[in-house]
Amino acid sequence: MTHTERRVITGRGAVTNPAGRFTAEEIIAVDDGWERDASPVSIATEVRAEAAKSIITRNASPDIPFDRSINPYRGCEHGCIYCYARPAHAYVDLSPGLDFETRIFFKADAERLLVQELSRPGYQCRPIALGTNTDPYQPLERRLRITRRLLEVLSEHQHPVTITTKGIGVLDDLDLLADMARRNLVSVAFSITTMSDDLKRKLEPRTPSAAARLRALSTLRKAGIPVGVMTAPIIPAVNDAELEVLLEAAAEAGAERANWILLRLPNEVAPLFSAWLDAHVPDRADHVMSLVRQSRGGRFNDPRFGARMRGQGVFAELIADRFRIAARRLGLSNRSPKLDVSAFRRPSPQRQEPKTPQMGLF
Repeated sequence: MTHTERRVITGRGAVTNPAGRFTAEEIIAVDDGWERDASPVSIATEVRAEAAKSIITRNASPDIPFDRSINPYRGCEHGCIYCYARPAHAYVDLSPGLDFETRIFFKADAERLLVQELSRPGYQCRPIALGTNTDPYQPLERRLRITRRLLEVLSEHQHPVTITTKGIGVLDDLDLLADMARRNLVSVAFSITTMSDDLKRKLEPRTPSAAARLRALSTLRKAGIPVGVMTAPIIPAVNDAELEVLLEAAAEAGAERANWILLRLPNEVAPLFSAWLDAHVPDRADHVMSLVRQSRGGRFNDPRFGARMRGQGVFAELIADRFRIAARRLGLSNRSPKLDVSAFRRPSPQRQEPKTPQMGLF
């Protein structure tokens, strides 16, 4: 593999902005050596409303403990270079690279759509997962409050929800979450990738520090909210050495359960991650990608059920063994709490319209 110089943009994870796989034409920038200082040192975030037709996404995967989810946002300003949701931007003719973290869509009508779906006569209550693709508490949430309004609907109708996040903005909803926890309607998991602030700034530039996430985890636990940690993704030769340290820190902060996911690089994520390695750890780039292939059956991603989350081979088996031993020693369960589905109340016809006016662009 030939390594080329990559230009890092302040506050962003991706170092390239390639066209999505459905784009017929691609603009290729050619560096002729002139005006090298003209490249931007930062890129502002663009925010757009998305006219969604539905809000709940369903799946039948045996690899994950939920069959339905909600993603209030498309794209994520956190900028995690490894994010498996990046390829979704190709479906709106945008790049899974820098576009994914700088051109964000929000579902302005999310509250009304959720009420509408919960009102359907055939709706069967099961826990809804928030944060399965993009983070429900990414920085924009503090201004737009889409996640907050969805939680208010779920709380009002006694509907259980699970939340996975890297964002400490979840503390803004502590009052609501604590009330839901008293009714056994919510659990929260924090995703933590590294304890190193330097590595975090490169891997996931606009996320809070691991220390801040652990403080938030502790605050939620003290408020009676079930909390866990996701050590995800485990990246060969980048953060795998921290596995036990991450679990120990989470247990000390009050985590009751833990899980892990091995790095997977679907579609455009593989070249994006390879370019990130060239920019930040060029001495290890080939080794990292080789270990990923070894753990993914010779590819960068193995989408088969039973393999896509954990991988296979010597490295994947070693991580599984280390995780199991550490989790057992620390008393961390790998089971999600069983939330109450029996108290669900279907919305009344009078509840079809949202309580708050639809938010426009700012």
